[in-house]
Amino acid sequence: MEKIRVGIVLFENIEVLDFCGPFEVFSTTRLTEEKRIEESSPFEVLLVAENNCPVTTSGGMKVIPHHTFESCPKLDILVVPGGWGTRKEINNPAMLNWLRCRALEVETLTSVCTGSMLLGFAGLLEGRHATTHWRSLDWMRESFPMVTVEYGMHVVEDGRIFTSAGISAGIDMALMVVARYFGETIAQATARHMEYPYPENNARRV
Repeated sequence: MEKIRVGIVLFENIEVLDFCGPFEVFSTTRLTEEKRIEESSPFEVLLVAENNCPVTTSGGMKVIPHHTFESCPKLDILVVPGGWGTRKEINNPAMLNWLRCRALEVETLTSVCTGSMLLGFAGLLEGRHATTHWRSLDWMRESFPMVTVEYGMHVVEDGRIFTSAGISAGIDMALMVVARYFGETIAQATARHMEYPYPENNARRV
């Protein structure tokens, strides 16, 4: 079986759980729970950054990307996390141009927290429903008048684009993507293995 390639974009001052949460979900997914040790995930997860220097997260963790923007292979799913670093990246042409180009090739485009602001400033949310961290909902509404901002939803699925609320919501978003590709039973088994409560509803939690 050919693996589904997931790219998670990194940048300075990224929020740790924004990218580690989806990374854990996709990397720990198994199609046969009884063969969890013998079999690997159906997803191949890659960390991608503008260059190959270690990325420093908002908490000081240093992360080495697998690929640069230039060397990154073709992706099926793109995850755009958030964090304080998005305030700088919304003015980074290299980031916005890369997102625009990759958005054309992927089947599924996703964001966590203020990663949706990067999608918005890249022009990828026009005419869509979307959400972000609760502290940034008004910023999203003011910045993108053509976007319907969902204040009460934890994860917003609009066609092939998933946006999610803050930080831990990326786990729920990734589980929804797993369910889209392999069904809810596989997604529930993934959540159970992680000892994470499978979302019973999609209401915002704050």
